[in-house]
Amino acid sequence: MQPPSILIVDDEPYIRTLLEQTLEDLEGAAMIYTAVDGRDGLQQARVLKPRVMFLDIMMPHLDGFEVCRLLREDPALNETVVVLLTARGQEVDRQKGLEVGANLYITKPFDPDAVLSLARQVLEEGIA
Repeated sequence: MQPPSILIVDDEPYIRTLLEQTLEDLEGAAMIYTAVDGRDGLQQARVLKPRVMFLDIMMPHLDGFEVCRLLREDPALNETVVVLLTARGQEVDRQKGLEVGANLYITKPFDPDAVLSLARQVLEEGIA
């Protein structure tokens, strides 16, 4: 049986690489994939059906809020744990993220250890 997948969706190459390197410790427990923008992320999510999706909010083509809303409309992707990542820490953004169905909201810059711990918790215990 193939391990669950984690999808990183961010238009900044540095953030994608940082998240990939952070999650390398999960090797064997999860497959890590990346997408360069919201449209690419949504397409990959429909194929991969990731267990966890780290999703930037401000991206070209489709922003993270819209991607999250579309994920929640798809019964095959409804169980994906969505973690919104953003440099914008305003409460209004956090509230909007929860309204469109995000499970968690992390502000950039983020603590890599906290991201790894969160991913482990979701994969091992199935919770967000």
